[in-house]
Amino acid sequence: MLMQLEGKVAIVTGGAGGIGAALATALTENGARVVLTDIDNTSLGAIAAQIETTSPGAVASIAGDASSVDHIEATIDLAESRFGPVDMYFANAGIMGAPYLAPDDAWATTIDVNLMAHVRAARRLVPEWIERGGGYFVSTASAAGLLTQIGSATYSVTKHAAVGFAEWLNVTYGDQGVRVSCLCPMGVDTKLLRPDASPHEDAMIMQRAVETAGKVLTPDEVAEIVMAAVDDERFLILPHPEVLDMYRQKGADYDRWLHGMRRYQRSLTDSAS
Repeated sequence: MLMQLEGKVAIVTGGAGGIGAALATALTENGARVVLTDIDNTSLGAIAAQIETTSPGAVASIAGDASSVDHIEATIDLAESRFGPVDMYFANAGIMGAPYLAPDDAWATTIDVNLMAHVRAARRLVPEWIERGGGYFVSTASAAGLLTQIGSATYSVTKHAAVGFAEWLNVTYGDQGVRVSCLCPMGVDTKLLRPDASPHEDAMIMQRAVETAGKVLTPDEVAEIVMAAVDDERFLILPHPEVLDMYRQKGADYDRWLHGMRRYQRSLTDSAS
């Protein structure tokens, strides 16, 4: 059991499956009490019931939109009434967004969920954490936030923004007790990568890009890595260590990296035709 998590009160968004459900399970196994939230009420209830069987009394749930100010407030209120002041916030909810340039409404939705949900939660919690002398914000971004995402401008841009916001939080409030970590995985076996419905060809190219870039991890594998990183208070969490090499190569020669990404994109498109 990780002592840093024992007795902590955490909120996990996007908790109805995938990484969010795995994070909530790992947190409760390490002695934390968790409020789960997700827009999918049915799956959310099932995950909460599952965690309740192994960690009785350690979980509560509330359905809603993670980017809504009212829902964020309601989630924090539930955590405080059931367990006490919120110590940790896992901003994990995310959507892939529309492929390629996308219409304005798709941009607005993806920005709301993948970025503004983080901003709004931090705006609500950080002043309280400073007053109390500590708190922990964990942002689920993506390797796409350090590199890019072939096929989806909305996903790539908002994940870059999520990384940037996490960095800003760390720089601005790190000396006031606010700890920040940013999770940037590549492929994880979730519905975000492998949806139940058959994806459009454009979405299949995005999926193929992720699946061929490296090993696809299970959510439980990612959650275990996150727990260890949080215990170490490490900022950048890379379940796929090769992402760091790719990131270094990008910074060392940007034009060469862009050329390589275009070549990789062509190979994916050719294999789909």
